[in-house]
Amino acid sequence: MPPPIEDWLTQHQKDSHFFLENLRGAEFHWFFVQAVSALEHDLYVPAVSSLFNGVEATLRVTLQQIADPHVPQVPSPYRVLSNRLILDAHAHGMPVEKLAFAGESNFFEKLRSEKPARVDVEIVRLRNDICHGNVFEFINRELGEGNYFFTPECLRDLAVSLLEISKQWALALGKFRHERFHA
Repeated sequence: MPPPIEDWLTQHQKDSHFFLENLRGAEFHWFFVQAVSALEHDLYVPAVSSLFNGVEATLRVTLQQIADPHVPQVPSPYRVLSNRLILDAHAHGMPVEKLAFAGESNFFEKLRSEKPARVDVEIVRLRNDICHGNVFEFINRELGEGNYFFTPECLRDLAVSLLEISKQWALALGKFRHERFHA
């Protein structure tokens, strides 16, 4: 039996307010708030996409603000979620280790890898795959060959993991931004 609507609303408000309170930047916190709403309605594709966009936006906007804190500017359209963007954020003291997936102990090794042997960190690899429609690693193969299928629910585990990473990221980045821009 689902929880009473009051319980659901209370949890929704907590999750939504969490990102608003920790990130305090309308140019990026809404991606996370919308992701929470999507997850609550089992909309896994938009939830995952929105979480990836939120992470990318927080990195891009914060780096732009570090470069010029006095003049709000649109970040470069060429600076998308990538190992290079995350490395740049790390060089400026941002807590990028919070973007590592569980078990990704070689996160910084991957970040520093270069072509032709470059290996993307998981958040970059998965963002590129999902945002370009490559869902093949999430196809359900339980019913055997010839019966493979993909439904949005196949992204549920990724969505839950990404939400947890996003919460840890929001806490750490919120602290970083407060110390950097409001101290």
